[in-house]
Amino acid sequence: MQIRSGNVVAWDCAVKLRYAGRSMPEPGSTPVIDFRDVSFRVGQTQVLSSFSLQVFKGETLVLLGRSGSGKTTTLKLINRLVSPTTGEIYVNGRPNTKVNVTRLRRGIGYVIQDAGLFPHFTVERNIGLVPSIESWPKERIHTRTHELMELLGLSPEMATRYPHQLSGGQRQRVGVARALAADPEILVMDEPFAALDPLTRDDLQREFLLLQQRLHKTVVFVTHDLREALRLASRIALMEAGKLVTVLTPQEFVKSTDTWVAAYVRAFGDGLESAANRGAS
Repeated sequence: MQIRSGNVVAWDCAVKLRYAGRSMPEPGSTPVIDFRDVSFRVGQTQVLSSFSLQVFKGETLVLLGRSGSGKTTTLKLINRLVSPTTGEIYVNGRPNTKVNVTRLRRGIGYVIQDAGLFPHFTVERNIGLVPSIESWPKERIHTRTHELMELLGLSPEMATRYPHQLSGGQRQRVGVARALAADPEILVMDEPFAALDPLTRDDLQREFLLLQQRLHKTVVFVTHDLREALRLASRIALMEAGKLVTVLTPQEFVKSTDTWVAAYVRAFGDGLESAANRGAS
């Protein structure tokens, strides 16, 4: 399966472009998301400690780490689903606590495992949810919904279906379409492909690369799968026990001598360099 905008040759070209010039921060550029010495504590549990990280326009920053390393909490801090115990998070140059929380969240697309669709809404209504809340005209919502369905390889007849009538991969496509519906600058994605079978996951990773090549969103993507991180990331931020270990490009990651990085590389075995350089040759 593929996005309708091109065949296999077109996809290969898009991926080569994506990896020939991975989105890297330019000297002096202003981060879209900026964690400044952030800590987060729940009771006696220190979830994040002295966490500082910048995410720049148009890049796919992958948060990699084991379960319990603080990855999902980091995402939730961006759109204020939780608030830091100490420190600040800046979004587009402003502390996110100084931005109306409703406006903040509507400007950030959020994709989770199994899409989190409303079961009693059709596909079209799920995708058009935020534009509807934003009081877009019905015709504009309809046009935008079907534009995104086509972009994500969903046939028009699926518009009237309900989530239980879709496959796992189709639900995830609807979830991505919903996150993109109001054209947010930022996407946060919490292990969106983790629950899918290997073939569907591979398809959606390919489609994500092509979509990002076209849309240039600022993406924060959570995974515990190093191969997925190497394939999709502009940069990989490795987390362990609530702390940021290092931030590296995929090519730097597979060659790093850092103790934690090397442990990941060993754990995932052979073939990682090809994943890090996929489409670059």
